[in-house]
Amino acid sequence: MGKVWSSNVALPATPRERVGGPLLGKILLRQNAVSNDRLMRALVLQQHQRAKLGQILVAQGWASRAKVLQALADQHDMPTVTLKGRQMSRALLGRKAPAFWLLHTAVPWMKLGDTVVIAIAHPEERATLESALGGSFPQVKFVLADEEDIRTAIASHFRRELAHNASSRTPNRMSCRNLMSRNLQRVLCGLMVMPAAGLLLAPQATFAALTLAALLCLCLFMSLKLVGLLSHIQQLRHARAPTPPVNKGQLQRLPSISVLVPLFKEAEISRDLLRRLGKLSYPRTLLDVFLVLEEDDTITQNAVSRVDLPHWIKVIEVPRNGGLQTKPRAMNYVLDFCRGDLVGVWDAEDAPDGDQLEKVARAFADAPPGVACFQGVLDYYNPTTNWLSRCFTLEYAGWFRIVLPALSKLGLVLPLGGTTMFIRRNVLLEIGGWDAHNVTEDADLGVRLYRAGYETQMLPATTYEEANCRAWPWIKQRSRWLKGFMVTYLVHMRRAGQLRKDIGWWKLLGLQAFFIGTVGQFLLAPILWTYWLWWLGFAPPVAANLSGQSAQTLVILMLGCEVLSILLAIAAAFACGRKRLAFCAPTLLFYYPLGTIAAYKALYELIIKPFYWDKTQHGLHSDQPSAQIKPRANPQTSARGPKVTLTSVTVARAGSRPASGG
Repeated sequence: MGKVWSSNVALPATPRERVGGPLLGKILLRQNAVSNDRLMRALVLQQHQRAKLGQILVAQGWASRAKVLQALADQHDMPTVTLKGRQMSRALLGRKAPAFWLLHTAVPWMKLGDTVVIAIAHPEERATLESALGGSFPQVKFVLADEEDIRTAIASHFRRELAHNASSRTPNRMSCRNLMSRNLQRVLCGLMVMPAAGLLLAPQATFAALTLAALLCLCLFMSLKLVGLLSHIQQLRHARAPTPPVNKGQLQRLPSISVLVPLFKEAEISRDLLRRLGKLSYPRTLLDVFLVLEEDDTITQNAVSRVDLPHWIKVIEVPRNGGLQTKPRAMNYVLDFCRGDLVGVWDAEDAPDGDQLEKVARAFADAPPGVACFQGVLDYYNPTTNWLSRCFTLEYAGWFRIVLPALSKLGLVLPLGGTTMFIRRNVLLEIGGWDAHNVTEDADLGVRLYRAGYETQMLPATTYEEANCRAWPWIKQRSRWLKGFMVTYLVHMRRAGQLRKDIGWWKLLGLQAFFIGTVGQFLLAPILWTYWLWWLGFAPPVAANLSGQSAQTLVILMLGCEVLSILLAIAAAFACGRKRLAFCAPTLLFYYPLGTIAAYKALYELIIKPFYWDKTQHGLHSDQPSAQIKPRANPQTSARGPKVTLTSVTVARAGSRPASGG
């Protein structure tokens, strides 16, 4: 049997490595820690999962963590130690960065003379770790400890360092944290004042210039809609022709996936969220779901603490670091704790399809190495709450089911949606995680992926969210998005020449169409609204310099854009399986002006408080997703203390569901 150490015993001689020693399964059978039938089933599962035998047994509930740890100790002839209640040496821990200890799931346990005893969770990685430790720890011995205890000890000790790294993970040249200088603020203020001054001093010329700018922005964004609609129609025609089924075979090894679910003041939704997560069918051995809570958010902490969590759902509390408290900062903090090959994000109100993660695994297996990210389709489970939710649903369906697939097909930059996005973890670490200061970290991450030479594709899987269906909360949410678009555009265009070299002319033009078109059409929309006066018999402000034919041409162009938006919305209603929403499409004319209010709120906040995160309240409507909704298949995508806690409780069998319950 493996030895259990206490801190007051002498260090024994290093045991000789057992080459070809007893297998873990045989040891567990000998110790009556698992039945032969369950062991054989675990070995079969291991053929299809990138997981260790012990992990599978624990995840299935066929063996306890303590017995598996003891069997590993016997297999590798190593002592086991407990870390609970033990104060770690700051001097020893400080010899390596916190990311190093988390990567290797190791921690210095104690020092005996010139030898440092390292507690590890994976004994088969001793040789690699010993080589990596050589420069800082010349003489080491290894002992075994529980994996979760090691991570909790690291999180507790490196609390401040991890919090600081979460705020500054993205390189300065790609981050917006140093963007808003006083000079830039003055420039932005000047841009706001200049049109007003021009209208006073030279109203005709100024209004004409603003009209041209408004038309340019409108045409840029409408070009994306037109491309999307034409591509959608073409794909529908091709879809009518029967195509032979493609047998891609079965995945030999499923990847491990870590999913982050940021929560902030979500007392109303926490239990429903856990119920939704329980419907996932992905093997629990390969799945880690992190509920990401803020340290001072006692509301969500209390709500989550009342629920019995399965072992694959973990809770991490993110410590404060100054005044910054944003979703991307929280996700950066958790990133070092992730062990999945892939990292995904869901929001607090999300209701993903039960087989969504299987689709993710298949998509990455079939994708070329250059594809680093997949963006899922977002939809709403409360589309008929009121008129605003109907319009919001049509807008989302048009964007995620029609426009984005077309942009992906054309090879343009895809701005991510913030949820139901899955990315290779090594790539996410390589590019510096999320920009903690950007309030649309998703759009920024999408651009940085392409700048680093990677691509994003659409995922044929749907996640249902809660539509924001109250006017002022909708405006607040949209203003945050638009402010983030402004920030992202300014960050990447401050070195426009380098951006062109990174992504090329074609993607650069697509980037301009999206960001300038999205923000500009809302900011300059009031200029174009005045031309509707022509229909009412009133002369527009530039009537003196505008012939009747020119005014008529301009209004026809504006009508054409409105017709295009309506046609796209009708196609979107059919694409998402809600045909009746098509009757609401003409009313979008009165929906988009809300975006203009949001745009001016965003512009004001860009200057005054660029990093302020205007929280959206969720949990106001129940989720009734796919049981009542059959969308058309997308033809283009077949109260606590201040210490950090990391908890994992109640080991459940695979396929089990939480007891109750971004």
